[in-house]
Amino acid sequence: MSELPEETGDERVDAVVARLAGLGALPVNEHVAVFDDAFAGLEETLGSVDGQ
Repeated sequence: MSELPEETGDERVDAVVARLAGLGALPVNEHVAVFDDAFAGLEETLGSVDGQ
């Protein structure tokens, strides 16, 4: 897997990236929930940008 950026400039996105970085420590059967949370968090962040 490629290295993830340390910071994106948006705290909400950084939190999602940090959670994704921890996938290696989780059992594979828990990965889907992490991806679902990441998608929801990024979708919410993008939605709030559209509203600005």
